[in-house]
Amino acid sequence: MSNKGLSKKSLTDWARVDALGDNDIDYHDIPAADEDFWRQAKVVLPAKKKLISIRLDEDIVTWFKQQGRPYQTLINSVLKAYVEYQKQARRDQE
Repeated sequence: MSNKGLSKKSLTDWARVDALGDNDIDYHDIPAADEDFWRQAKVVLPAKKKLISIRLDEDIVTWFKQQGRPYQTLINSVLKAYVEYQKQARRDQE
């Protein structure tokens, strides 16, 4: 496995996290995964991505790379949000 992109220092206090016991973790906002949950659960595979080549301004790529996650995934998420917004705006105009 590559360590590329892992050079940034984590802001998480891992020693404190490691010291937590199960009773120390607050699960109040997580729904229970009971039998009913698993009966209704569905496996949803991510959509297949299409490999393309795209030219972007250097400052745009630099900014996305500095955001702390795989920058291509972040660019895809931003574009997806834009597309969904535009689709909704068009539906609202009809």
